[in-house]
Amino acid sequence: MAPSVEAQQHHDELFGDQTSTLARTDPELVEHFDEWAFGDVQRDAPLEPRTRTLVQLAALVACGALGEFRVLARAALRVGVTPVELKEVVYQAVPYVGMGRVFDYLHATNEVLFEHGVELPLPGQSTTTRADRAARGLAVQQQIVGADTVDTMYANAPTDEQHVQRYLSANCFGDHYTRGGIDVPTRELLTLAMRVALGGADPQVAGHVAANLRVGNDRATLVTVLTQLLPYVGYPRTLNALRALDSVAPAAPTTPTTSRED
Repeated sequence: MAPSVEAQQHHDELFGDQTSTLARTDPELVEHFDEWAFGDVQRDAPLEPRTRTLVQLAALVACGALGEFRVLARAALRVGVTPVELKEVVYQAVPYVGMGRVFDYLHATNEVLFEHGVELPLPGQSTTTRADRAARGLAVQQQIVGADTVDTMYANAPTDEQHVQRYLSANCFGDHYTRGGIDVPTRELLTLAMRVALGGADPQVAGHVAANLRVGNDRATLVTVLTQLLPYVGYPRTLNALRALDSVAPAAPTTPTTSRED
């Protein structure tokens, strides 16, 4: 069964005339997947290629899909993602999935960039110093998470865990969220994508749904992003994320239609 014209166009936008080896060994699966991921999903949840590939790449890092990450990283550069943006996706993953997982993805990213003739290292994107990272990180954390929530996190942490709260402010937010290359609303989408793809992080998913709303990513945007992640992270994690979204930002009630007799 040949893919629809629509699905083929979205596929070719990313991959050109490249043919997957799986299309030869597993044609039925590839046909169904491509029609779904590039036809149905793109029709129901249209998202421009840059943002779409960025959030999908973030999810692939978190769920450990190194091979698919390489393929999509090349496609992302094809549709306009810059080398800096590609590298920032991987850097943003460090506080959320740890260097143990990011290590291989960082090397893979460098290899893809070398393939495209990109000289490394890229221009630095850090905007903080050792002297101000804690204060600036705390300010960004309060902006994204909410000042009251941050105050509560510090207040509720036992004395022997206060250092972890300081790390969150100075490292997670001060070292990462203050970086250039990608704006804060997009970084929050990346973080949500990673949290969803990790699985087992439902409270944090709900927290980052709220954070996304706070930085301007509305419910419609989040539904679209979660739908675009579905083919890569599966139904269970996506349904859990949608449940978190519905609990934090419920859909507007629909008005029932009534028939009228003249």
